[in-house]
Amino acid sequence: MILKPAAWSALWTFPAILFSAFVIAWGAEAAQFLISQGLALAILAWLQTLPEFAVEAVIAFEAGKDLSKTHLVIANFTGSLRLLVGLGWPMIYFVAAASRRKFVDIELEEEHAVEVFGLLLPLAYFTFIWWKGTLAVWDAFPLAACYFAYLWLLWKIPPRAAEKEALDDLGMIPRRTLEMRIPRRNTTIWLMFIAGGALLYFSAHPFLNSMLALAASLGVSTFVFVQWVAPFLSEFPEKLSAFYWARKVSTANVALMNMVSSNINQWSILSAMIPVIFAFSSGHLQPIAFDRFQRLEIILTILQSFLGFLLLINLRLQLHEAVILFVFWFVQFVVPPWREAMIYVYLCWCLIELVRLIANRSAPAAWIALRRTLAEHIAR
Repeated sequence: MILKPAAWSALWTFPAILFSAFVIAWGAEAAQFLISQGLALAILAWLQTLPEFAVEAVIAFEAGKDLSKTHLVIANFTGSLRLLVGLGWPMIYFVAAASRRKFVDIELEEEHAVEVFGLLLPLAYFTFIWWKGTLAVWDAFPLAACYFAYLWLLWKIPPRAAEKEALDDLGMIPRRTLEMRIPRRNTTIWLMFIAGGALLYFSAHPFLNSMLALAASLGVSTFVFVQWVAPFLSEFPEKLSAFYWARKVSTANVALMNMVSSNINQWSILSAMIPVIFAFSSGHLQPIAFDRFQRLEIILTILQSFLGFLLLINLRLQLHEAVILFVFWFVQFVVPPWREAMIYVYLCWCLIELVRLIANRSAPAAWIALRRTLAEHIAR
């Protein structure tokens, strides 16, 4: 096997991606004591998904010029989201369990209810998009509104108190950063976000190109690369920082919320970007029309994320839930012809979870926490 020249750039882009992920994660760890943890994670998720934004933008632009490539837009978008929920969420649980050497629930905090329900609104609107069978420029407005409403709620939540126990649990670099005097501390945190984001931005495209060249050398098909390989690589920074947090008991929930923030990011602002770039490239306000196969991919992705929402509505992720999410994803990944059947599997399990909620006859923990959070920080 002879590697293409572009593949060798992985020798410098891969370490650059690693370093940028750690720098941004350090900034987010420190920033949660200056702004709400959720807002810090939202900023982190946005920076981490820059490679995914870049990949999706390029694919949407090329599809606008050549409609035969439209299926690749949906392939990358759905593959990215299914990787986050089906692989990312369970792996966080298992990394946390391995570090503790026992299977213990990942317990979310009350303010995390904003992220949990923040996932529901764009999912509901995308269900409407799936129903009508098109993604148009006009859909970008409500999708973007979902994201900005989510950010506004997070902005209203105050930062957490810098208690000694919380600071001691931080890594050395974010802890030393918070010990600085205020002007220097704030400047350092912003520089972490800016430097990490810039490094990620400039290394992301060469990194993806190197992986594309490597995939071509290995004989990987374009569709498989666009749906699974490219999203895995573009999401690598967020997976790295999430697994870094998952190692510690106190920050395993932060790792999970990092992934949920990325889900919200992609269901709302990323999906809002796609029709805008597609229309700009095609030269007129032309919507992206879905064929039967694309609609199946979309509804499968919607149901998977909705199941994830239902599993987190009690503000915890349990062993059997992590196993369900992983097994369901793994089956459709290994046996692609079973994807249509997996739609009904996801649907049935969602119905089971809904029946359990109704049978419980009490409001779920996330709903109670959301109402309390809104009353304390938004309504006043």
